[in-house]
Amino acid sequence: MNQFYLLLPLLLLLQWVANAQTFNGTLRIDPKNPRFFTDNSGKAILLTGSHTWANFQDIGLPNDKPFDWKGYLEMLKTNNHNFIRLWVWEQAKKAAWTEQLVSFYPLPYQTVQQEGKTKFDLTKWNDEYFIRLRQRVVEAGKQGIFSVMLFQGWALNKSSIRSADPWEFHPFNPQNNINGVGKAITNNNQDDSDLPTLHSMKNGDVLKHQEAYTKKIVETLNDLDNVLYEIINEGGTKEWQYHLIHFIKAIEKKLPKKHPVGMTHAVAIKPTMWNQDLLDSPADWISPADEPLDWKYPNSSFLIDYRSKLPMNDGKKVIILDSDHLWGCGGDYAWVWKAFLQGLNPIFMDSWQKLAYADTAKIQWLSPCLYDIDYLPYQLVRKNMGVALTMSQKIDLAKSLPQPQLASSGYCLAHHNYSYLVWAERNKYLTLNLRNTSGEYEAEWYQPTSGIFKKKPETIKGGDYVVLASPFPAEEAVLYLKKK
Repeated sequence: MNQFYLLLPLLLLLQWVANAQTFNGTLRIDPKNPRFFTDNSGKAILLTGSHTWANFQDIGLPNDKPFDWKGYLEMLKTNNHNFIRLWVWEQAKKAAWTEQLVSFYPLPYQTVQQEGKTKFDLTKWNDEYFIRLRQRVVEAGKQGIFSVMLFQGWALNKSSIRSADPWEFHPFNPQNNINGVGKAITNNNQDDSDLPTLHSMKNGDVLKHQEAYTKKIVETLNDLDNVLYEIINEGGTKEWQYHLIHFIKAIEKKLPKKHPVGMTHAVAIKPTMWNQDLLDSPADWISPADEPLDWKYPNSSFLIDYRSKLPMNDGKKVIILDSDHLWGCGGDYAWVWKAFLQGLNPIFMDSWQKLAYADTAKIQWLSPCLYDIDYLPYQLVRKNMGVALTMSQKIDLAKSLPQPQLASSGYCLAHHNYSYLVWAERNKYLTLNLRNTSGEYEAEWYQPTSGIFKKKPETIKGGDYVVLASPFPAEEAVLYLKKK
């Protein structure tokens, strides 16, 4: 038995190498169209797909069924998704959205018994955590899925529900570890300034443990191609996120593979984070939010509106537009298409759970979103992300730019003089500006709710404005205009 445990690290390494997937290289920003990533194929790649809260760690109450990981992967495959966020939770128990004592497992540290209490030893890794992480990245990678989250903003020492504060069960709480780590955060726990000390450069001795954990993740996954890193979900100060982006890039300088690192909007923390902080960051990709934030200015109108009047991506960053940071629970098929046609990569926070209880109080632990897996609007979002991915592979995405001025709907992704993807509003004719084009085009229409494609037989000539009638006049539609 002792010999087995001595050989365990070598056996794990051999297993990891055997499971490593071969891709077309790691992702990098496409130099021809920096709104998207590319790989060794040289083709621009749209990233889109569903993600959900329990797709890595087990979340729940006693006697709950484990998350259906295989079923989840099958859903991604069926809907032609190529991107997920692999969610990470830092605390052992409690969630910011419910007062029920939900648990999260596994965590990255081993536990010991001390004075009758289970505590974490922050100097010893829990192999189960990293084995599962790698296994899920490998299994998702067989379908071309990307993204690994490192930290969780809902594990701050402040919470939207004070009695459900996750800090009480966090490994960095000095009451929960045998290493005396986290005293700087505890001392700030009574501070009403709401400064996110856990994920900031003011977190004292916690930072070196966050760096050690980050280094362990990067080294565990470095040989895999299907990885993007996300520093944290909805949390962390600007300086702290910048620091960890640089930290990951410095580690990978000494390793064989280099992976994109992303920065997502902190949303509900102080000091306020701005989208400009993301644009100015050293990140390879970003996930922005609306401005001004609705929680801070509840009666305001959005000046930067990623929900309905989606701004065009100017190419300064790859933008992975996440419904999570806009609604929490929201988004529809129209949002998917409008985002894609504006040069954005839309992804969807999906409850993806079968609600088995009639009493919603019993399932409140599940998530803030009480939508069943069969909720029709979410099914349409899933399907249309997959169709958008298919359409992105039909056109030359690297040469396709958002050009809203060419369409009366205001949403058009155009490869000049070759192809046009255009959003068409219901009960309206679609006017296109083809004045600076030549030759003849053919039209194929797609209706997002029915999934029907229709080709219209007429030839469309360039060199002028054209006014087109959709074959689905009472419904929204997508036009694919292709040069003959």
